[in-house]
Amino acid sequence: MNEASNIDPISITVRGARVIYAGDVLFESLDLTLPAGSWTTLLGPSGVGKTTLLRQIAGLGPPDATADIQTGTGAGLAGRVALMAQQDLLLPWRTVRDNVALGARLRGEPLDDGRIGDLLDSVGLADRATAFPSTLSGGERQRAALARTLYEDRPVVLMDEPFSALDALTRHRIQDLAARLLTDRTVLLITHDPMEALRVSDRIAVMVGRPARLEEARVPGGSPPRGLDAAGMTELQADLIARLTENGRRAA
Repeated sequence: MNEASNIDPISITVRGARVIYAGDVLFESLDLTLPAGSWTTLLGPSGVGKTTLLRQIAGLGPPDATADIQTGTGAGLAGRVALMAQQDLLLPWRTVRDNVALGARLRGEPLDDGRIGDLLDSVGLADRATAFPSTLSGGERQRAALARTLYEDRPVVLMDEPFSALDALTRHRIQDLAARLLTDRTVLLITHDPMEALRVSDRIAVMVGRPARLEEARVPGGSPPRGLDAAGMTELQADLIARLTENGRRAA
Protein backbone atom coordinates (compact mmCIF):
# COMPACT_ATOMS: atom_id res chain seq x y z
CA MET A 1 0.00 0.00 0.00
CA ASN A 2 1.36 3.44 -0.91
CA GLU A 3 -0.60 5.62 1.46
CA ALA A 4 0.96 8.76 -0.01
CA SER A 5 -0.38 8.23 -3.52
CA ASN A 6 -3.38 10.57 -3.18
CA ILE A 7 -1.47 13.39 -1.52
CA ASP A 8 -0.81 16.67 -3.31
CA PRO A 9 2.49 17.80 -1.71
CA ILE A 10 3.21 21.42 -0.89
CA SER A 11 6.40 23.38 -0.32
CA ILE A 12 7.01 25.48 2.78
CA THR A 13 9.23 28.53 3.09
CA VAL A 14 10.26 29.94 6.47
CA ARG A 15 11.80 33.40 6.48
CA GLY A 16 13.23 35.44 9.35
CA ALA A 17 12.39 32.97 12.13
CA ARG A 18 13.25 34.41 15.55
CA VAL A 19 12.88 33.00 19.06
CA ILE A 20 14.12 34.36 22.38
CA TYR A 21 14.05 31.96 25.36
CA ALA A 22 14.78 33.18 28.90
CA GLY A 23 16.50 36.23 27.46
CA ASP A 24 18.70 34.14 25.17
CA VAL A 25 18.33 34.41 21.39
CA LEU A 26 17.96 30.83 20.14
CA PHE A 27 17.90 31.98 16.54
CA GLU A 28 17.01 35.01 14.45
CA SER A 29 16.83 35.79 10.75
CA LEU A 30 16.68 32.04 10.19
CA ASP A 31 15.48 30.81 6.77
CA LEU A 32 14.45 27.29 5.82
CA THR A 33 12.81 25.83 2.72
CA LEU A 34 11.01 22.48 2.67
CA PRO A 35 10.61 21.39 -0.97
CA ALA A 36 7.31 19.79 -1.86
CA GLY A 37 7.20 16.02 -1.54
CA SER A 38 10.69 15.62 -0.07
CA TRP A 39 12.33 14.77 3.26
CA THR A 40 14.31 17.53 4.94
CA THR A 41 16.22 16.68 8.12
CA LEU A 42 17.41 19.05 10.84
CA LEU A 43 20.50 17.66 12.48
CA GLY A 44 22.12 19.33 15.48
CA PRO A 45 23.03 19.16 19.17
CA SER A 46 20.50 19.27 21.98
CA GLY A 47 19.26 22.73 22.91
CA VAL A 48 20.16 24.38 19.61
CA GLY A 49 16.50 25.08 18.75
CA LYS A 50 15.49 22.29 16.35
CA THR A 51 12.25 21.40 18.13
CA THR A 52 11.42 25.07 18.64
CA LEU A 53 11.70 25.70 14.90
CA LEU A 54 9.59 22.64 14.12
CA ARG A 55 6.92 23.78 16.56
CA GLN A 56 6.91 27.22 14.94
CA ILE A 57 6.12 25.60 11.61
CA ALA A 58 3.35 23.59 13.29
CA GLY A 59 1.86 26.78 14.75
CA LEU A 60 2.86 25.78 18.29
CA GLY A 61 5.76 28.15 18.86
CA PRO A 62 6.19 30.44 21.89
CA PRO A 63 3.93 33.52 21.95
CA ASP A 64 6.78 35.92 21.19
CA ALA A 65 8.23 33.83 18.33
CA THR A 66 8.15 35.43 14.89
CA ALA A 67 8.51 34.01 11.39
CA ASP A 68 7.07 34.46 7.93
CA ILE A 69 5.83 31.01 6.92
CA GLN A 70 4.46 30.58 3.42
CA THR A 71 3.37 27.59 1.34
CA GLY A 72 3.84 27.09 -2.36
CA THR A 73 0.09 27.18 -2.88
CA GLY A 74 -0.38 30.42 -0.96
CA ALA A 75 -2.77 28.76 1.49
CA GLY A 76 -1.97 28.49 5.19
CA LEU A 77 -0.87 25.36 7.04
CA ALA A 78 -3.90 25.06 9.31
CA GLY A 79 -5.32 21.57 8.97
CA ARG A 80 -2.51 20.46 6.66
CA VAL A 81 0.10 19.25 9.19
CA ALA A 82 0.49 15.96 11.06
CA LEU A 83 2.95 15.77 13.96
CA MET A 84 4.80 12.64 15.07
CA ALA A 85 6.65 13.13 18.34
CA GLN A 86 9.47 11.23 20.04
CA GLN A 87 6.99 9.62 22.43
CA ASP A 88 4.28 7.54 20.78
CA LEU A 89 1.60 9.19 22.98
CA LEU A 90 -0.77 6.23 22.64
CA LEU A 91 -3.71 6.32 25.04
CA PRO A 92 -3.28 3.25 27.28
CA TRP A 93 -7.03 2.69 27.67
CA ARG A 94 -7.63 2.63 23.91
CA THR A 95 -6.90 -0.20 21.48
CA VAL A 96 -4.43 0.16 18.65
CA ARG A 97 -7.30 0.68 16.20
CA ASP A 98 -8.83 3.40 18.39
CA ASN A 99 -5.48 5.12 18.81
CA VAL A 100 -4.94 5.22 15.06
CA ALA A 101 -8.25 7.06 14.63
CA LEU A 102 -7.87 9.24 17.73
CA GLY A 103 -7.64 12.57 15.89
CA ALA A 104 -10.75 11.89 13.84
CA ARG A 105 -12.65 10.82 16.96
CA LEU A 106 -11.70 14.00 18.80
CA ARG A 107 -12.89 16.07 15.82
CA GLY A 108 -16.15 14.13 15.65
CA GLU A 109 -15.44 12.85 12.14
CA PRO A 110 -16.83 9.55 10.82
CA LEU A 111 -14.27 6.76 10.84
CA ASP A 112 -13.11 4.91 7.75
CA ASP A 113 -12.77 1.38 9.12
CA GLY A 114 -11.47 0.04 5.82
CA ARG A 115 -8.68 2.60 5.69
CA ILE A 116 -7.75 1.98 9.33
CA GLY A 117 -7.45 -1.71 8.53
CA ASP A 118 -5.33 -1.01 5.44
CA LEU A 119 -3.00 1.21 7.44
CA LEU A 120 -2.60 -1.35 10.22
CA ASP A 121 -1.79 -3.94 7.59
CA SER A 122 0.75 -1.63 5.95
CA VAL A 123 2.64 -1.18 9.25
CA GLY A 124 2.40 -4.87 10.16
CA LEU A 125 -0.14 -4.51 12.96
CA ALA A 126 -3.24 -6.05 11.40
CA ASP A 127 -3.21 -8.79 14.03
CA ARG A 128 -2.77 -6.27 16.87
CA ALA A 129 -5.74 -4.01 16.09
CA THR A 130 -7.61 -4.86 19.30
CA ALA A 131 -4.51 -4.95 21.51
CA PHE A 132 -3.80 -2.30 24.13
CA PRO A 133 -0.55 -0.30 24.12
CA SER A 134 0.77 -1.98 27.27
CA THR A 135 1.03 -5.26 25.35
CA LEU A 136 3.05 -3.80 22.47
CA SER A 137 6.80 -3.69 21.99
CA GLY A 138 8.53 -0.35 21.47
CA GLY A 139 8.69 -0.94 17.73
CA GLU A 140 5.00 -1.88 17.58
CA ARG A 141 4.06 1.27 19.47
CA GLN A 142 5.99 3.45 17.02
CA ARG A 143 4.39 1.64 14.08
CA ALA A 144 0.99 2.38 15.62
CA ALA A 145 2.01 6.04 15.99
CA LEU A 146 3.09 6.07 12.34
CA ALA A 147 -0.27 4.63 11.28
CA ARG A 148 -2.03 7.32 13.33
CA THR A 149 0.08 9.99 11.61
CA LEU A 150 -0.85 8.60 8.20
CA TYR A 151 -4.52 8.37 9.08
CA GLU A 152 -4.50 12.15 9.57
CA ASP A 153 -3.88 12.28 5.80
CA ARG A 154 -1.95 15.56 5.77
CA PRO A 155 0.45 16.70 3.05
CA VAL A 156 2.99 17.93 5.65
CA VAL A 157 4.45 15.63 8.32
CA LEU A 158 6.64 17.01 11.10
CA MET A 159 8.65 14.36 12.97
CA ASP A 160 10.49 15.17 16.20
CA GLU A 161 12.99 12.35 16.91
CA PRO A 162 10.29 9.70 16.46
CA PHE A 163 12.70 6.74 16.38
CA SER A 164 15.33 7.72 18.95
CA ALA A 165 13.96 5.52 21.77
CA LEU A 166 14.13 2.33 19.68
CA ASP A 167 16.92 -0.22 19.58
CA ALA A 168 19.19 -0.04 16.54
CA LEU A 169 17.61 -2.90 14.57
CA THR A 170 14.03 -1.77 15.19
CA ARG A 171 14.96 1.83 14.39
CA HIS A 172 16.44 0.71 11.06
CA ARG A 173 13.24 -1.15 10.16
CA ILE A 174 10.94 1.73 11.15
CA GLN A 175 13.06 4.18 9.16
CA ASP A 176 12.56 1.99 6.08
CA LEU A 177 8.83 1.76 6.71
CA ALA A 178 8.39 5.50 7.27
CA ALA A 179 10.41 6.40 4.19
CA ARG A 180 8.22 4.11 2.07
CA LEU A 181 4.85 5.14 3.49
CA LEU A 182 5.59 8.87 3.53
CA THR A 183 6.72 9.04 -0.09
CA ASP A 184 5.52 12.25 -1.76
CA ARG A 185 4.74 14.01 1.52
CA THR A 186 6.62 17.09 2.64
CA VAL A 187 8.50 15.82 5.69
CA LEU A 188 10.62 17.63 8.26
CA LEU A 189 12.54 15.25 10.52
CA ILE A 190 14.53 16.19 13.60
CA THR A 191 17.26 13.81 14.69
CA HIS A 192 20.58 13.68 16.53
CA ASP A 193 21.70 10.68 14.47
CA PRO A 194 23.80 11.49 11.36
CA MET A 195 23.30 8.01 9.89
CA GLU A 196 19.52 8.28 10.25
CA ALA A 197 19.63 11.61 8.46
CA LEU A 198 21.70 10.16 5.63
CA ARG A 199 19.43 7.13 5.22
CA VAL A 200 16.08 8.89 4.88
CA SER A 201 16.75 12.46 3.72
CA ASP A 202 16.58 14.26 0.41
CA ARG A 203 18.14 17.30 2.11
CA ILE A 204 20.02 17.77 5.39
CA ALA A 205 20.43 21.06 7.26
CA VAL A 206 22.85 21.16 10.19
CA MET A 207 21.64 23.54 12.90
CA VAL A 208 24.51 24.89 14.99
CA GLY A 209 25.64 27.90 17.01
CA ARG A 210 23.94 30.47 19.20
CA PRO A 211 22.12 32.24 17.72
CA ALA A 212 21.64 29.11 15.60
CA ARG A 213 22.31 29.05 11.88
CA LEU A 214 21.57 26.43 9.24
CA GLU A 215 24.29 24.87 7.11
CA GLU A 216 23.46 22.68 4.12
CA ALA A 217 25.03 19.21 4.17
CA ARG A 218 25.59 16.70 1.40
CA VAL A 219 23.47 13.59 1.03
CA PRO A 220 24.37 10.36 -0.77
CA GLY A 221 23.07 9.52 -4.21
CA GLY A 222 20.06 7.31 -4.72
CA SER A 223 16.60 7.43 -3.23
CA PRO A 224 15.78 6.98 0.47
CA PRO A 225 15.76 4.77 2.39
CA ARG A 226 19.44 4.10 1.64
CA GLY A 227 21.27 1.05 2.84
CA LEU A 228 24.02 1.41 5.40
CA ASP A 229 26.45 0.23 2.73
CA ALA A 230 25.35 2.79 0.12
CA ALA A 231 28.17 4.63 -1.61
CA GLY A 232 29.53 7.54 0.40
CA MET A 233 27.57 6.83 3.60
CA THR A 234 30.59 6.29 5.84
CA GLU A 235 32.46 9.34 4.58
CA LEU A 236 29.41 11.61 4.83
CA GLN A 237 28.64 10.35 8.33
CA ALA A 238 32.20 11.15 9.39
CA ASP A 239 31.86 14.63 7.86
CA LEU A 240 28.62 15.31 9.74
CA ILE A 241 30.07 14.10 13.04
CA ALA A 242 33.13 16.30 12.52
CA ARG A 243 30.94 19.35 11.82
CA LEU A 244 28.81 18.72 14.89
CA THR A 245 31.86 18.09 17.07
CA GLU A 246 33.65 21.21 15.86
CA ASN A 247 30.63 23.40 16.43
CA GLY A 248 30.14 21.82 19.83
CA ARG A 249 33.68 22.82 20.81
CA ARG A 250 33.05 26.41 19.65
CA ALA A 251 29.82 26.59 21.67
CA ALA A 252 31.64 25.34 24.78
